[in-house]
Amino acid sequence: MKRFRRHGQESQRDRLKQELFQFNKTVEHGFPHQPSALGYSPSLQLLAIGTRSGAIKLYGAPGVEFMGLHDENAAVTQVHFLPHQVELVTLLDDNSLHMWTLKAHTGLSELLEIGRFTLTGPPGAPPSVTRVTAVLAHSSGELLLLGTEGGHVFIVEVPGFRELEERNISLDQVASSVPDDYFGRRNLEHVEALQENPVNPNQVVIGYGRGLMVIWDLEKQSAVQHIPATQQLESVWWTEDGDYLLSSHSDGSYCRWMVSGVDVNEEEEKSDIPYGHFPCKAISKIIQLPTEEGPPFLLFSGGMPRASYGDRHCITVIHGKTHVALDFTSRIIDFFAIRDGPQHTGDPSALVVLVEEELVVIDLLTEGWPVIQTPYLVPLHSSAITCSHHVSAIPLKLWERVLAVGDLQSTHYSKKPWPITGGQNLAPDPPQRDLLLTGHEDGTVRFWDASGVCLYPMYKLSSAGVFHTDADPNDNMNQGTEGEWPPFRKVGCFDPYSDDPRLGVQKIHLCKYSGYLTVAGTAGQILMLELNDEAAEQTVEAKVVDLLQGQEGFRWKGHTQLDVREEPVLFPPGFQPFALVQCQPPAVVTALTLHSEWKLVAFGTSHGFGLYDYQQKNNVLIKCTLNPSDQLAMEGPLSRVKSIKKSLRQSFRRIRRSRVSLRKHHVTNSNKLQEANARLEAELAEMELAPVQRKIEARSSDDSFTGLVRTIYFADTFLSDSSHNTPSLWAGTNGGCVFAYMLRLPPVEHRAEEPVTAQPAKEIQLMHRAPVVGIVVLDGHGAPLPEPLEVAHDLARSPDLQGSHHLLVISEEQFKVFTLPKVSAKMKLKLTAVDGSRVRRVGVSWFGSSRSEDYGESGLVVLTNQGDVHVVSLPNVKMQVHYPCVRREDVSGIASCVFTKHGQGFYLISPSEFERFSVSTRCVVEPRSLVEVPLHSSTQRRPQPDGASSAHRNARQDSEDAEVLEEIQKSLEGDQTSILENNVKSAVA
Repeated sequence: MKRFRRHGQESQRDRLKQELFQFNKTVEHGFPHQPSALGYSPSLQLLAIGTRSGAIKLYGAPGVEFMGLHDENAAVTQVHFLPHQVELVTLLDDNSLHMWTLKAHTGLSELLEIGRFTLTGPPGAPPSVTRVTAVLAHSSGELLLLGTEGGHVFIVEVPGFRELEERNISLDQVASSVPDDYFGRRNLEHVEALQENPVNPNQVVIGYGRGLMVIWDLEKQSAVQHIPATQQLESVWWTEDGDYLLSSHSDGSYCRWMVSGVDVNEEEEKSDIPYGHFPCKAISKIIQLPTEEGPPFLLFSGGMPRASYGDRHCITVIHGKTHVALDFTSRIIDFFAIRDGPQHTGDPSALVVLVEEELVVIDLLTEGWPVIQTPYLVPLHSSAITCSHHVSAIPLKLWERVLAVGDLQSTHYSKKPWPITGGQNLAPDPPQRDLLLTGHEDGTVRFWDASGVCLYPMYKLSSAGVFHTDADPNDNMNQGTEGEWPPFRKVGCFDPYSDDPRLGVQKIHLCKYSGYLTVAGTAGQILMLELNDEAAEQTVEAKVVDLLQGQEGFRWKGHTQLDVREEPVLFPPGFQPFALVQCQPPAVVTALTLHSEWKLVAFGTSHGFGLYDYQQKNNVLIKCTLNPSDQLAMEGPLSRVKSIKKSLRQSFRRIRRSRVSLRKHHVTNSNKLQEANARLEAELAEMELAPVQRKIEARSSDDSFTGLVRTIYFADTFLSDSSHNTPSLWAGTNGGCVFAYMLRLPPVEHRAEEPVTAQPAKEIQLMHRAPVVGIVVLDGHGAPLPEPLEVAHDLARSPDLQGSHHLLVISEEQFKVFTLPKVSAKMKLKLTAVDGSRVRRVGVSWFGSSRSEDYGESGLVVLTNQGDVHVVSLPNVKMQVHYPCVRREDVSGIASCVFTKHGQGFYLISPSEFERFSVSTRCVVEPRSLVEVPLHSSTQRRPQPDGASSAHRNARQDSEDAEVLEEIQKSLEGDQTSILENNVKSAVA
């Protein structure tokens, strides 16, 4: 009987787990790391980005997102949509071709790989014969033309990837038709470009690397015209009327050629070098688009004077007398233009540019060609991310105020709507408004709308204005001057430089009810800020906190503190600083919390912790936790790595201030700098926070950084006796020590005059001295205490102050529950120690049931150094579920993780991307999108070359009919299936 009951209890527990917990990686926010290819479908209105790691990502209207990953660990070099279809083809640098489709399933589309293909040459042929260099997706939607390094063009049927050997265009066929005098100087070399005639799908132009262009008739399988350009070819563009070809070349020139069916003499070549007289870099791509009433748009990338501006990453836009060189801060991958009109044949409306670190969209219809704000693919890493903070369920009033001050910062953006509108976003509206705050190396805090699939930028706060920094306000090398040539205009927001590494934001805490924000930095600075809808000029005075408390024999060897501006500073509308605490020594702030109801902020560093009354602007408490033997804490946590960072920054500052060719390799090095910063931040986190991975055993009190404050916590609980609750402050250190202080707050009517006092109440030393990473007080019902002001706003139940409270201390190695006020151990849960697991991140979350709206449980969400996510029940600290989440080698990803209050989490999978995941069955944010086959493909006959295989067309029709039949068959039931099936077959036939 007992065994049966235990089994019943276990099955009930398992059922509850299924209703509460489920692990999913749901969506990736930010900008793809190391993009390598760009594609666009005008008919689907979808954008595709391929990366060096083999990922393929599709984006349409905001919220419409798809992701696929090639099995091969190879870079995506080209992406091509099949015209008027939901298929696309990718080419990898291992020379494999892959077919993908957006298949609808249960009312939603998913991106699936449906085929792969690699060209095979004749036996004994060198690899260059089949090495694909150019791909053309023919307008018929049934053919791919593949130009190769060996100069051949292979023709392949899709979607089946069947090579049509009889229609291939061999190098010998082309060479036999080329005028003899051309071969006196050069061979044909590889196929650089393939373009289809916009008005005659039977004609394609084959552009060879050495310059020759051949117009080939696919039906007659012969050359129509030869265009013998003399410069190395980079790209080809066929004008919309079919009358002209544009070719761009390696010497910075482009040429216009008439398509007449008659061979062109070299003398007829009309060459233009836009930035010439001196040697120029190659024009890598050129396009020309007509307008209904005015001159055409000419757009090309590259072509800059080699000596003066060879390091610039530019796209030139010329329209009539308007000529602008758009200057980007990282290397250009590719670009395309979006056109207006029902068939996307109207005037160019937007220029979409993919550069290495961001996506920039230019409005071509508005005067001045402003940038359109992107609703997704925003470069989170425009300055390197140093910390994150998530706030759930933002009140509407605060949300609207943040949006309003953010809009004031966005006046330079175009008012036009986002031009990429493909697919339907079928995800339900977010149940609440969520904010993700990211702190950055340049001292900024950025507010993101994290409610839904798109991580949308709302507002940017800069803390640099409070301090004197190394920045030169006149130092803007891209500022164009009147009459400058080339006419540069800086675009994009990626700027990896930090004027001073001490500005880096390390901790953030926002109170969503009061609008107070506290931001702590690398040099021991803690700023208190309040949201103000109007600009204000004010002085921010610093209150110094000496955490060493007069201990002798120690000398700080790290960086100096930031110099505070003594004169008044004009702060724009938004969060404005009104108080500043400066820790001495100016070490990194490692813990921070805010209690807006008590008007207190608490903070910790590697030397101790303090409590500050921001209403009276007074220090309440200063406690030194430094171990006398801990010399490493006096060197400053950046001392091991700051020399390389400092030298890198000094080098880049010199480069920035140079207005001549010293900017060589500017972005390459900026990428290296950012990667170095990410590695160094991860090393710092590991150095400060990670113990040696081993079985649990007592640690020596002589270990380095034992005094480093890891967590700090406010609680209204029982400290002196079980009948009187009192405000308290708790701090946990790297050496396994927990300090508790009883706080005395004056009555509300005297709060502004009478001082807040703190007196030591408890001190707990964990037996194994494992670092304390979290502290939670549980009320008489076993529930975590509510946030400050949460009860006052009727958003949480008042804590139970009748029963006994419990203190939960989370160390890296175990979860231990103590009774309050006696602080006697009650229960504990040891994390798996044998395999080296250590708690790295912890948060309290609410898990709602997927079956019952009224039922839910609180639990601890834990991320370990193995990359596993665990859920631990409260108050009985039992392991509920655990899932693998982050690769254990990804130290920076684990260190960047932040949990939400409803069972979700974010962590950095690259310097520019957050992976979002959920452990909750009820709270999941993920793309739910549908992309339908364009109407054009089913209602109109697609243009085809006359030589297209009729057998293939019939086979394709049979395939489509079979799919229709299959769908009908699925809906049939009972014994009538076979009768109806025969009827349907006869109808189809």
